[in-house]
Amino acid sequence: MGLKPRRKEKESTGGAEAKVAQGPAIEPPARSAEELLHELRVHQIELETQNEELRRIQAALEESRDGYIDLYELAPVGYLTLTRETRIAAINLTGATLLGEDRRKLLDRRFARFVAPADADRWHRFFFNTLQQQDRQSCELEMQRGDGSCFHVRMDCLRPQGESPGVRVTLTDISERRHAEEELRIAAIAFESEVGMIVTDPQAVIVRVNRAFTRLTGYRAEEAIGRTPSMLSSGRHDREFFQRMWRALLEGGHWQGEIWNRRRDGKHGVEWLTISAVKSPDGATSHYVGAFSEITQKKEAEAEIHRLAYFDPLTNLPNRQLLHDRIRQAMAVSGRSGHHGALIFLDLDHFKNLNDTRGHDVGDQLLVETAQRIQTNLREGDTVARLGGDEFVVMLEGLSAEAREAAVQTDLVGEKLRQALARPYDLGRSQFHCSASLGAALFRGHEESIKALLRHADLAMYKAKSAGRNTLRFFDPAMQTSLDQRSALESDLRLAVERGQLQLYYQAQIDGARRIIGAEALLRWVHPERGLVLPGHFIAVAEDTDLIQPIGRWVLEAACAQIKAWSADASTRELRLAINVSARQFRRPEFADQVEQALAQTGADPTRLKIELTESIALENVIDTIDRMHALKALGVGFCMDDFGTGFSSLSYLKRLPVDQLKIDRVFVRDLASDPNDAAIVQMIVTMGKTLGLDVIAEGVETQAQLERLCDYGCVAFQGYLFAGPLPLADFEQYVRRNVTRAVIRDPATAGRP
Repeated sequence: MGLKPRRKEKESTGGAEAKVAQGPAIEPPARSAEELLHELRVHQIELETQNEELRRIQAALEESRDGYIDLYELAPVGYLTLTRETRIAAINLTGATLLGEDRRKLLDRRFARFVAPADADRWHRFFFNTLQQQDRQSCELEMQRGDGSCFHVRMDCLRPQGESPGVRVTLTDISERRHAEEELRIAAIAFESEVGMIVTDPQAVIVRVNRAFTRLTGYRAEEAIGRTPSMLSSGRHDREFFQRMWRALLEGGHWQGEIWNRRRDGKHGVEWLTISAVKSPDGATSHYVGAFSEITQKKEAEAEIHRLAYFDPLTNLPNRQLLHDRIRQAMAVSGRSGHHGALIFLDLDHFKNLNDTRGHDVGDQLLVETAQRIQTNLREGDTVARLGGDEFVVMLEGLSAEAREAAVQTDLVGEKLRQALARPYDLGRSQFHCSASLGAALFRGHEESIKALLRHADLAMYKAKSAGRNTLRFFDPAMQTSLDQRSALESDLRLAVERGQLQLYYQAQIDGARRIIGAEALLRWVHPERGLVLPGHFIAVAEDTDLIQPIGRWVLEAACAQIKAWSADASTRELRLAINVSARQFRRPEFADQVEQALAQTGADPTRLKIELTESIALENVIDTIDRMHALKALGVGFCMDDFGTGFSSLSYLKRLPVDQLKIDRVFVRDLASDPNDAAIVQMIVTMGKTLGLDVIAEGVETQAQLERLCDYGCVAFQGYLFAGPLPLADFEQYVRRNVTRAVIRDPATAGRP
């Protein structure tokens, strides 16, 4: 195989003879069969190699052809060949897919069949121009598939050089691009809409704003870009508000709500703000977009609607509906706290006469003034509502947990309102005098319904009308009786000073040597009918009605006069006289002047006057207390801290107060001999006094055992029934003279008691 056939022997012989004739012949060496076989194998390998190369080339050609076909058929664009008559001569699979038809059905069909009617004329003009020129031509068309759906394409056409009759066409689907462009146009229009738009980076730095932003805020784009939205902060929202906003953005990518912003001109407005996070493909936030619109007018309209629904249009007070809501809330709070509340039903007396004689305009003017006076005289947190006509309701909250004390508090407020409404009204051309009848009812929790509570207060108001008007009555008869008694006590107390019914009793103060070193002046009221009235029965009324001011001044002047009188007697000139001063009296700015004036008018020695203050008075306003005490100390007046140990008893303030003496309260002395806790407290107070260089006096000493224990602890001054009770002036002076030279300790059973 691959070897030439051997020549015939004859031919070989003939050739030899020819060669012999030419010259001597040389016989070639004979090849062996192995050599011939080897030569055969070599030729065989060469042929196989050639065949393999041919097969490889053929495979490469086939692969190249398949790649070309794939490239042509499956390219991302459609390839077509159109005849001059616009018929489809060839089309790839992508083109057929774009047109929505089987490729075999497309051949020889007019391409114009797939152009949307709106672009038909433009397509024909474009194709005619393509036939006239050799350059590539491009246009964008709206196409229509066989099923009627439309899409947009970019068409690139080229007429080949030469005599080729066709036009090569590529179709690229640009529907997504056209859609994106449309979205961008819409977004651009939306961005420049009437809604304010603001775009920030992830760090909340402004990168873009629209024209509406400038119109709504007053800031131009160049003033806002590079800053943060905090430039618009109104200061009306706290840190927690913005923390909730950012938490919503970070967790959900969205937040919306009302926000108060500040314009460039400083004015504030409320806006509805929506913030959305823009996410990149990897999920990270690339921007924040905020859209806001002005809703100030809307909020004002809502507020006006709310006002009309819940407030009286004439007085701008809560109406009946809002009052019911607030009573319901107050009842719930009262039920939890245990404190009472109260309703005061208020009706103007003879209001109808004013309306009939002066007209409704003047009547309305009176109602507005009435509403203002009521509001002015209420505590913070209380409510006043107008039910209609001349009827008003006042709701008090946070009164005492004890019913009688709550009634007293209600009565005080009612009396304050009654007096305020009884003042003349200036109604233009003349003054008008008007009064009010008031009815009160207490409540605590939901013991009664709102309807019943209002009815009770209304009935109480009619009791006030029946009682002669211009007064207050309670729904509870027993409560009313108690208040009537208290009112009578107040009335008598107002006359007590001018009628000379107040007296000072004196309780001796003894030192460790059993000598009388002074006394405490204790107020007593000698009533012509009630007899001797102790302070516990009338001081609270005096405090509530501010009668404590004239009473306290009388005590001060009487004490100074007594100090002056004692200075003329050798047995009493060394005594120091202590008086108690109430918080209301001490807090008056003119108190120090009153003390100085009383001392000057009586000629009393200031060093013999001692003022006793409770811890609560001293701690109410420490700086003011210290200043006032120093002013009195400069006169020579001394100070004693009364009831010491029942309050804070803190060295931190005690060392700052210019006091001379601490008084151990009787509650610790009473069980001193039997209660180790009281004993420890007393010992601590004595030690504290010594440490601070203060005298210590114990009150309420009634037994010898108490006295001995106090002496053991180092207490050197005492006051109590073991020595003497509070005595009238004459009895006290006799007691002093009897004990000038020796100390007498009296048995409690025989000690003088008032």
